[in-house]
Amino acid sequence: MQTNTPQSNSGAFPLGNNHRLFIAGEWVDADDHVEIRFPYERKVLVGRVAWANKAHVETALTAAKEGAKEMAAWPLHRRAALLQRIADLIAANKERFAWLIVHEVGKPIKDAYLEIDRAIAAVRLSAEEATRIHGEVIPMDAVPSGEGRIAYTVRRPLGIIAGITGFNFPLLLDCHKIAPALAAGNAIVLKPAPDTPITALELAALCAQAGTPRGALSVLPGGDEIGEALVRDERVAMITFTGSSAVGQHIRAVAGYKRVALELGNNSPLIIEPDANLERAIARVLAGGYYAVGQACIAVQRIYAHRSIYKEFARRLAEQVGKMRTGDPRLSSTDSSTLVSEQATQRVLRVIQDAQEQGAQLLVGGKLQPDGCITPAVLLGVTPNMQVCQQELFGPAVAIAPYDTLDEAIEQANSTPYGLQAGIFTNNLQAAFYAAERLEFGGVHINEVSSYRADHMPYGGVKASGMGREGPRYAIEEMTETKIIIITP
Repeated sequence: MQTNTPQSNSGAFPLGNNHRLFIAGEWVDADDHVEIRFPYERKVLVGRVAWANKAHVETALTAAKEGAKEMAAWPLHRRAALLQRIADLIAANKERFAWLIVHEVGKPIKDAYLEIDRAIAAVRLSAEEATRIHGEVIPMDAVPSGEGRIAYTVRRPLGIIAGITGFNFPLLLDCHKIAPALAAGNAIVLKPAPDTPITALELAALCAQAGTPRGALSVLPGGDEIGEALVRDERVAMITFTGSSAVGQHIRAVAGYKRVALELGNNSPLIIEPDANLERAIARVLAGGYYAVGQACIAVQRIYAHRSIYKEFARRLAEQVGKMRTGDPRLSSTDSSTLVSEQATQRVLRVIQDAQEQGAQLLVGGKLQPDGCITPAVLLGVTPNMQVCQQELFGPAVAIAPYDTLDEAIEQANSTPYGLQAGIFTNNLQAAFYAAERLEFGGVHINEVSSYRADHMPYGGVKASGMGREGPRYAIEEMTETKIIIITP
């Protein structure tokens, strides 16, 4: 455990201030306020945040109706230029965002920097995709009645988008909602995660500085009732949600005719074939199982290693995991730190304990440190009935089980309700494609871990992991509708 305390630099985000709601270009106070505290050191106040109520939702949606009209009227080049300015401003405030993300989430600062770089890329990619929104010509004479007719399609914005995001990547997730919505010509009302609202408000300030029209963006920190009001309001044309499968199921049930995109939970599997490059696989598991303290829906959680290499892989992985540095997330040398809350910490400890009580061996880590961090863990000999093999962990641990045949490994990988991303390491191309076709996931990585994501690729899951796809091009498709125009001479 590290004990030295870092000092903030001149570009760091100022802590302890008050933060108001951002509604249609205005900063608005509220009757209720919530304190956001540093997960690693709870006595540190990150800020006091105004907490929205249903009246604020009404104000935001009323303004969003006009904001959507204005954004829809903007030409594509103007939308793209706006998003490039937003990306420039995020880049110019990188140190400020890094310090804020560390204090809101508790993730190591090296992970915060990676998140910011990805957020900038997501906004720039959205700017590029804004200029590529197009339809197609339809060959009407494919049927006899269409002879002499001309038809083409255009993509039109939906109107008002409601975005609801999770805590684990507060800047990146918000950018993946806001940037495609504006690129498509919509207005968006964003409800950020209750644990990390200040990052969203800081992003809103930059969006306003860049010239986002009044009404095109509102950010409403608040409780569940704010999300519920947005989901049920008939003026909202689409809900884009990142969070738990249980909440996603509820949104789908009450959304009515709204379009819904859900990026939900996962329990990511990784298959290690006997011919795999173990050195590379171990290095990628270190990166993909423990980054952001495991608080990522595509973090590696279950590893199925062929029985012939099972013990060697586990031993070598545990050796490397044991070298990870746990402690203060503000230190650049820290690899793993605290989880977002005490409740999250206790939940992860219970899952590790459940596995041990049912016979799994804890090779390394899994211990609660005096500073509240859980040391990165490796569990060996897990079975399908254990919580770690069925639930989403969202913590710094991976679980390893042996298999004898590839079909057995695929069956185990598919055995949970989830299906976001999976991976397989093998040098056998036939085995790789065989697994890729049979793994029931929205994305399958060959010789890579499930946690890899490039922000322009289509990203989303099946089963309890959601519906719809993110990635700027694909999100814009979700946030627009096809209109056909037919000309009869």
